[in-house]
Amino acid sequence: MSTLDYLKILATEKGISGREDNIREYMKKELEKYCDSIETDKFGNLIAKKGSTGPKIMIASHMDEIGLMVKYIDDKGFLKFTKIGGINDQMLLNQKVIVHGNNGDIVGVLGSKPPHKMKESERNKLISAEHMFIDIGAKNREEAEKMGVEIGTAMSFKSEFDNLGGNVVSCKSFDNRAGCAVVLKTMELLKDMDLKCQVYAVGTVQEEVGLKGAKTSAFGINPDVAFALDVTICGDHPGIKLEDAPVELGKGPVATIVDASGRGIITHPTVLRMVRDVSKADEIPVQYEVGEGGTTDATAIHLTRDGIPTGVISVPSRYIHTPVEVIDTEDLEKTTELVVACIKKVHEYF
Repeated sequence: MSTLDYLKILATEKGISGREDNIREYMKKELEKYCDSIETDKFGNLIAKKGSTGPKIMIASHMDEIGLMVKYIDDKGFLKFTKIGGINDQMLLNQKVIVHGNNGDIVGVLGSKPPHKMKESERNKLISAEHMFIDIGAKNREEAEKMGVEIGTAMSFKSEFDNLGGNVVSCKSFDNRAGCAVVLKTMELLKDMDLKCQVYAVGTVQEEVGLKGAKTSAFGINPDVAFALDVTICGDHPGIKLEDAPVELGKGPVATIVDASGRGIITHPTVLRMVRDVSKADEIPVQYEVGEGGTTDATAIHLTRDGIPTGVISVPSRYIHTPVEVIDTEDLEKTTELVVACIKKVHEYF
């Protein structure tokens, strides 16, 4: 399978933070074909290993996606919700969601007060999530409960995997099923290689709500070097400037130098040198990023125990944390190439 084939399966699957079971089971099934051992730790992280000698390298991709969770069912059967992960209220309104009820999945729609009934002052204001609700077609609370909905029911966004122009595709949860797809394809490519390192392929949980799984899995593995595999924001479309996000679709994977203005990760110099050397030797185009906004699992990993040299390799993405995330499939495949190339050379640096 190609990295894209893996992504098509992973992106359309459900798995909000704390409910990553489906993603973990699929990744486990695939990684069992390529790795020497595989386990799920107490926190829910999936940890697969290949190799028994040499430096330990951890490649970590978070399995969770942003989503919603039921916090109240009113007397008429409408669902009130809380956001799980960073979600802009503006993108929520009029979206469809899949409510993962006990009796199976239910389609719901996000609604609010009709604009026709709004006062002029209301029409000019953004509607906040607290004034929205989810309609699943239930007549009352009892019917909603019979449909399998309860307090704590998880919901993911309803989205199709679509091809746009050229190599460009769109779906929900490329953040971070793109990273998960890279992990799977990387381990497939390494299957028959005689490696001079020990590779730990990790699917982490609850990244979107605090980098939680990265903390526990890195502590248990205690690697010599690590990479977080994720997506990063493009600055190549209207509404944002390249000087604010100097990353473009179709120009290759992205290596982070600094994120969150240094509050997140400042990539270890040896890790960065390895990426630069490998990308030059293998002629893999790489974009470099100094970011001021968000961060990744790498922030938790590099602060584990007495410190772990860590870097971030990302797939460029537009419109992250929405149901219409966009990537270029060539960037996805080149990201896999870069990760494999670094693993083959890691023993020369650590």
